[in-house]
Amino acid sequence: MCRFLVISRIVISLALFLVFAGMAHAQDRRQNAPGEFDFYVLALSWSPSFCEAAAERGNSGRAQVQCERPYSFVVHGLWPQYERGFPEYCQRPSPRLDRNIMTSMLDLMPAPGLIFNEWDKHGTCSGLGARAYFESVRKARAAVKIPEEFLQLATQKTIAPDDLEEAFIKINPGLSRSAISVMCSSRRLSEVRICMSKDMQFRACEENDRRACRRDEVVMPPVRGG
Repeated sequence: MCRFLVISRIVISLALFLVFAGMAHAQDRRQNAPGEFDFYVLALSWSPSFCEAAAERGNSGRAQVQCERPYSFVVHGLWPQYERGFPEYCQRPSPRLDRNIMTSMLDLMPAPGLIFNEWDKHGTCSGLGARAYFESVRKARAAVKIPEEFLQLATQKTIAPDDLEEAFIKINPGLSRSAISVMCSSRRLSEVRICMSKDMQFRACEENDRRACRRDEVVMPPVRGG
């Protein structure tokens, strides 16, 4: 019996070691060093889904700036990534974001709180100053064309994630299935995420695709006023 207990403890210890080793491996050895990353993810949020969810949670007041206007896809963020895992909050405290830079981004990211948060959590990991980072956000967004059918969606649409990806691929030369993923929250479309190199070229990112929505279909609420 004692020998069995000893062996059991060894097995458990080995299993725990492997778990923690796997967790350590999942986090890149660069450990949140600013500017030390492999590629970006441009996250494009479907604004009508965000606004419906905010209303259901009773947070419509906080979302008022974004939800009072007829936005379709808006920029959620431009996120530095490792091949496995990602950095975040790479400077604590983060350098103060100038309010003029924040207001200059409201056409793409229509919520002041979002812009400040994205700078603190992701921008500080880019290795760029605030102005250069948000110029990169604008450059990344300009590199992606939004399919015309989604710009003024007047009625609710149900679509397969694969078909949504295909619509983007069709009008964005160089974009492949391995570089784009669709995210969902409950049954709604939440985001389209596109992987890009540091010079804003589309590139594959298999790990990002593994986190994609697994539903057969997602719902796209209509654009307000669309």
